[in-house]
Amino acid sequence: MTPLKTKTAFLLTPMFLLQPATLCIAQSAPLAAGPGAKASQSTTIMVIQRPGGLSELYTPASVSVVNGEDLRGDRPRVNLSEGLGSVPGLQIQNRQNYAQDLQLSVRGFGSRSTYGVSGVRIYVDGIPATMPDGQGQTSNIDLNSVDKIEVLRGPYSALYGNASGGVVNVESQTGSQPDTLEAGTYYGSYGTWRNSVKASGATGDGTRAGDVNYSVSASRFTTQGYRDHSGAQKNLGNAKLGVRLDDASTLTLMFNSLSVDANDPGGLTEDEWHDNPRQSPRGEQYDTRKSIDQTQAGLRYQRQMSDNDELSVMAYHGERHTTQYQSIPMATQLSPTQSGGVIVLERKYQGIDTRWKHEGSMGPVPVTFTGGLDYETMTERRQGFENFIEQDGAPDYGEKGDQRRNEKNRMWNLDPYLQTTWKLAPRWTLDAGLRYSTVNFDSHDYYITAGNGNDSGSARYHKLLPMGSLNYALSPGWNLYFSAGRGFETPTIDELSYRPDSLPGLNTGLKPTTSDTFELGTKKRIGNGLVTAALFQTNTDNELVVAQSLGGRTSYTNAGKTRRRGVELSLDQQFALNWQLKMAWTLLDATYRNDTCGSGQCSADEVVPAGNRLPGIARNMGYASLQWLPEQGWHAGAEIRYMSDIQANDANTAQAPAYTVTSLDTGYRFIWDRWSLDLFSRVDNLFDRRYVGSVIVNEGNGRYFEPSPGRNWGGGLNLAYRFE
Repeated sequence: MTPLKTKTAFLLTPMFLLQPATLCIAQSAPLAAGPGAKASQSTTIMVIQRPGGLSELYTPASVSVVNGEDLRGDRPRVNLSEGLGSVPGLQIQNRQNYAQDLQLSVRGFGSRSTYGVSGVRIYVDGIPATMPDGQGQTSNIDLNSVDKIEVLRGPYSALYGNASGGVVNVESQTGSQPDTLEAGTYYGSYGTWRNSVKASGATGDGTRAGDVNYSVSASRFTTQGYRDHSGAQKNLGNAKLGVRLDDASTLTLMFNSLSVDANDPGGLTEDEWHDNPRQSPRGEQYDTRKSIDQTQAGLRYQRQMSDNDELSVMAYHGERHTTQYQSIPMATQLSPTQSGGVIVLERKYQGIDTRWKHEGSMGPVPVTFTGGLDYETMTERRQGFENFIEQDGAPDYGEKGDQRRNEKNRMWNLDPYLQTTWKLAPRWTLDAGLRYSTVNFDSHDYYITAGNGNDSGSARYHKLLPMGSLNYALSPGWNLYFSAGRGFETPTIDELSYRPDSLPGLNTGLKPTTSDTFELGTKKRIGNGLVTAALFQTNTDNELVVAQSLGGRTSYTNAGKTRRRGVELSLDQQFALNWQLKMAWTLLDATYRNDTCGSGQCSADEVVPAGNRLPGIARNMGYASLQWLPEQGWHAGAEIRYMSDIQANDANTAQAPAYTVTSLDTGYRFIWDRWSLDLFSRVDNLFDRRYVGSVIVNEGNGRYFEPSPGRNWGGGLNLAYRFE
């Protein structure tokens, strides 16, 4: 750790070139840089270690970067939600349920997801963690080896396909000299253990043919869980190997492996939460649980074809196997249309993204064009079984019974795109781009019985996604920008599966959600800090809502129009050499713009009136942290998080109350020649506040609430050795 941390100017993209030393060249979306920044003339990213440099300053969009050291800090290093509180507009909450992943939304997009992540595009080392239908997950992100996490909010996300809210890009560390071996452990409340090991290094400096860099990490996490029936164990491995083939090209191999076994405590009603927030009545009764095994690998090739042309190709393949036991009563599962209480899902996904960049000029104006073609496909075999075996007329839950569902689904998307940057004048930069997204669904039903018809079908969606941004540099450290763009979010395969009229076949009447965003923002360097502000409005058509939930089948419909508008402010300030202050505030007003009726046959009492708040979205979020971070010796920090109340359903009749929680951490770092040892401890929810950490939006039984722990503690150590 250096006394004064430096960050890097960047623009988010799913594919990055790997270059050593202080300068990295990367293919990207257009970059509007300030005066004196070479990258302002092209879409090539010049990642330069500037003295006191600031990441977000030159990008004409709402973007935040959290580097790996800040993300890990004196934390458990288990959940992505631990270190992203300083990102405005990002609502990321720990469900205390490792069977359902984190709850993540950007500017309110993704809030309706009952599991996983939707509405937000996620990449891990250039490989999409979001499938072609828009459903993603964060469980394979290895915090132990993260180099940085980049969160892009608003119109620029249109360049990345099937998402409306934005993009979260995770980059693992690239090995460098000297070779280093690290080991760490953490122990905390509720029997929580995390053990990890990491090795990284390089031969050569990466500039000569044959130079190799590597980074390999593995970890194991176990917990008994805060709530009853919420124990989990997770094994995670991540590797990155880079080779310089010759003077003009590099090759990088990425590998990731994940195994999770987790009990599912489920949600609670409001009365249950008040009575005992740790209980899991249905988890114990039905033995609800989930197991996941995922392996993926990717290969990235970059080549400088000429002084003005550059080629980048990314290819990947992965497999994911999931088995989940749900809390569905036997009587409900006996319905002919019910798909059972056990889900067995096997997925294979792969893709290739090919990109060409050309730098040139049109008359006196420097112009850069970047064109590419992105193809992704996923094939899944989805089966359903009864979650019981009947013995003497009574169900024995938690056992896989008779088959109730059997189908094969295939999804693919094909997206050509073109983007350009025009350096109109020393202070003016214009960025523009187009992406034409095609998403296709095919489903073949193999389970056809009396009362359960053929649910086979297909659907295809197309959308042209334009964006533009105009940036004006008021000074070398102060930029003002205006941007506009269109987002596109298709229904997921789960949302397409059933029709609201109970007839067989896919719900092909569903339309994709489209959103138009307008944003005005400014960024200013203040000493060794950065202040950012953004004012935005997003108008959305065809928002998806639940149409009906009947016989174990949930169907969806397009509700109409919604509006999200708000303000995002952030401050990242370093002062007095070893002090760091971070602050963020988000105001987000997300409402229905018209009366909404899911089924089309609602009574007056069932209509969701215009002006109701969208569920799952906090109107206000606040964050502040202060840290003392010397290179060695004592270090300490404190942080405070505020979340306003969150509506749990469309009718706005249930809500999770607002809360404020505080955390403290401290530790001591020893450095002896090649060795370093960091001992630390922390306490979360210092004042033992009882609160709901997340809600299950529109849960049909009113079990909306997922409680968070009271005061809890933990501590650990990290030991490293450098082979010099």
